[in-house]
Amino acid sequence: MSSMDIHEILDYLPHRYPFLLIDRVISLEENKEIVAVKNVTINEPFFPGHFSYFPVMPGVLIVEAMAQAAAVLSFKTMGSKPSDDSVYYFAGIDNVRFKKPVSPGDQLILKVKIDRIMRGIWKYSGKAFVDDEVVAEASLLCTLRMIK
Repeated sequence: MSSMDIHEILDYLPHRYPFLLIDRVISLEENKEIVAVKNVTINEPFFPGHFSYFPVMPGVLIVEAMAQAAAVLSFKTMGSKPSDDSVYYFAGIDNVRFKKPVSPGDQLILKVKIDRIMRGIWKYSGKAFVDDEVVAEASLLCTLRMIK
């Protein structure tokens, strides 16, 4: 198992501020699973509008953070890095459940496992935790597509 700091993560994700939602990889086992961290701060650009009187991280961004962790796991598993001629897309999101709000000061722990890979479609099970409590979960489908 390996870990990754933000500098290595930037090599495996094309996302940048304000849309980079992974701060650290705690562990990664190729072909199997990843555990990543998103530190949620009051400085996030979405908090002034969601909601100014009670800041809550949008659920769709929690799912996006899981997908970014899945992308890192996939690229590491494939032994490659993203390029300017490809994009790693969502192909589907199923069974999404939000169990508890995520607020400034929370540390989001993202656990994503590969369920299967078939015909270029990767299926994952993802869970997001705060303080060992599940705050969100989803089944994710992603695929790598050439754009040039």
